[in-house]
Amino acid sequence: MYRDKTLIPSEAIRLCMLGTLALRPHTYAELARDVRGFTSRIAGPSLDMMGSSIEVLIAEGLVAPLGELPDPADETLELTAAGTEELRVLLVSNVRSPVDGVSQLVFALKLRFLHLLSAEDAHDQITRMREISETERARLLDLKKRYGTEPGQFDAWLDLELAQIEDRLSWLETVG
Repeated sequence: MYRDKTLIPSEAIRLCMLGTLALRPHTYAELARDVRGFTSRIAGPSLDMMGSSIEVLIAEGLVAPLGELPDPADETLELTAAGTEELRVLLVSNVRSPVDGVSQLVFALKLRFLHLLSAEDAHDQITRMREISETERARLLDLKKRYGTEPGQFDAWLDLELAQIEDRLSWLETVG
């Protein structure tokens, strides 16, 4: 984790793997395909995002095969108790404003797996997401105040970003 207790890219991948297995067991190959597909759609393809291996999760005891098969790609994997606790730690981490692909991915993963947390932890995460979005709105409003009158498309882009944040804030109010 970064110093502000937000997830680094490899932890975002770990969160995706553990959360996916929390939903249901997957074969090794299914898990790899699902994680790659989800993260690519949110953050785009990135070498930074490929740092975490399923083998590492197995070695750390966070994931376990249901049986021993000759081809590891055919093994069905499930989350262990330690994996469930690690998933919780990752899910309750801080959130950064979704400006870059990794932050957007973490935001999306938290929402995708929010139902796996206790009601109190889920409420805390929604509250953090609102706070982060409000901070992002304040930052953009400050940019608009300082630079919004300059020629070019910056002001229009700020309006677009602000509209998205306002929509996100409205939506988060309905969620939690």
